[in-house]
Amino acid sequence: MKKIKNTDLNIKNVNEEVTVYGWVAKKRDLGGLIFIDLRDRSGIIQVTVRPDNKFYGLANSLKSEYVIKVFGKVVERENKNPNMETGEIEIDVKDLEILSTCDELPFPITDIVNTSDDNRLKYRYLDIRRNRLKDNLLLRSEVLHFLRNKMYDLGFTEVQTPILTASSPEGARDFVVPSRLFKGKFYALPQAPQIYKELLMVGGLEKYFQIAPCFRDEDARADRTLEFYQLDLEMSFVEEDEVLSIGEEIFYDTFTKFSKKEVTKPPFRRIAYRDAIDTYGTDKPDLRYGLEINDISDIFKNTEFTIFKDVLANGGVINAIVANNATDKYSRKDLDRLTELVKSKKASGLAYLKFDDEITGSIAKVVTEEETNSLKTKLNLTKGDLVLIVSGQKNIVKNALGQLRIEVANNLDLIDKNKLELCIINDFPMFEYDEENKKYEFCHNPFSLPHGGMSDYEEKRPEDILAYQYDFVCNGNEMASGAIRNHDLDSLAKGFEIVGYKREEVEKRFKSIFTAFKYGCPPHGGMAPGIDRILMLIQDEPNLREVQAFPTSASGADLMMGSPSELTDIQLNELGLIIKNEEK
Repeated sequence: MKKIKNTDLNIKNVNEEVTVYGWVAKKRDLGGLIFIDLRDRSGIIQVTVRPDNKFYGLANSLKSEYVIKVFGKVVERENKNPNMETGEIEIDVKDLEILSTCDELPFPITDIVNTSDDNRLKYRYLDIRRNRLKDNLLLRSEVLHFLRNKMYDLGFTEVQTPILTASSPEGARDFVVPSRLFKGKFYALPQAPQIYKELLMVGGLEKYFQIAPCFRDEDARADRTLEFYQLDLEMSFVEEDEVLSIGEEIFYDTFTKFSKKEVTKPPFRRIAYRDAIDTYGTDKPDLRYGLEINDISDIFKNTEFTIFKDVLANGGVINAIVANNATDKYSRKDLDRLTELVKSKKASGLAYLKFDDEITGSIAKVVTEEETNSLKTKLNLTKGDLVLIVSGQKNIVKNALGQLRIEVANNLDLIDKNKLELCIINDFPMFEYDEENKKYEFCHNPFSLPHGGMSDYEEKRPEDILAYQYDFVCNGNEMASGAIRNHDLDSLAKGFEIVGYKREEVEKRFKSIFTAFKYGCPPHGGMAPGIDRILMLIQDEPNLREVQAFPTSASGADLMMGSPSELTDIQLNELGLIIKNEEK
């Protein structure tokens, strides 16, 4: 017998006898007439028990979240509820059975919960009964179904790759798993199926995908959790434009199907990495508003203002953003708050000018008339504009103004919340210099192809080498990363050598690739859209945990299952492990 969901029933089913199941969301006794709001996955239907009903006593004993089975007749409601999907009908009970009782709840099952996030995670199975989280998980299922069909339609083959794999010497920290059979050795959980999907290309599959779980031992934040899922895909015999075109289709079709917001139409705007940093202070810019960063160093090349003069003499820059018609929106206290923000990003401070009938601000008395006129011309300033200026080393200035740009946009309500504004950041540098450790590191994916192949390594400085790497960005969120892969072993080894790994070590670490690529490796590339972040944007959720079924807490603990947990002495002995306690 097909089980009927609550919302399968409507006015057309009046006089039919049906059986429904669910939880008691609410019970009301109105002058002897008992009304029960019965909730299942689909929604709520009203159940009625009259005083002369033999199940009246049982119905009267029901408490919140009891699980019950109801058999009865569908009847038309006298007082209809237009806010309920089943608001025109109710079920007149003929049989009632309690399937499970419920202890006192740690929090009420309502759309608005007045309890801590940790409590919600500890009792996640109760939290899932709430409409908001339940709807998010149901949508997740629909999106995954859509994406799988989409990939099949595009000619991709779904392949599952191993969860237990080898540790990699790049990227985030690995989660490691000790081996019982090979004592002293460890598996690692995959940060991504990077090597496996490249080996599938060597295997000749040409177009692969999977909904892949990824694990990274990093500190959690709103848009990052220890475990997440991505739509991992790879293709052979492709160039960058072909992969980007597939990505544009996936994002556009998914967002337009499941979101009511205005979505950027392909082709998406493409911004080179260095242009993104220069203009927005980040490689994941939010394009829903302006507030672009302007380099005004040339205006102050002959300045007598000591701070700016010293900055330029030491190879630094002077940059600014303009908040139009905002001079009256920021008090001195507000500007002090913005100053603390840029200082928290290692900037030395914040200078500002207000262009009203007269020019005022923190540096109004030390800039010349020529300099203010140049600012007006270069920045297209009009009355009421506020100029916010940060000076210092370029990377610090860009990052500080990038964060300030976001803060000002929120302050002035400049962000169009009804848009999903997508772009592509490409031409990433292959390497970036780590000032703290005095060495080069990979800027992005170490398996990426430099624009000039091996000749780039032979003829250019590491910081000047660009790679076929790209990110899809939406509303300030990185949505996907990808690259055209480097299938030349000499070039691949040279890249790792620049960041400090000898070829012998790289060949040992990545033995599978250095062996497989010798047997005929096609040029290939791919990308990996983040499933959780796609859902986060569709549902306007501020945190990835709201679109995942059983996430960990912000600290990385699973409060429901009690992990991470200690192992018994027997387990430790089997694995050949000794726990070393830190010295106090």
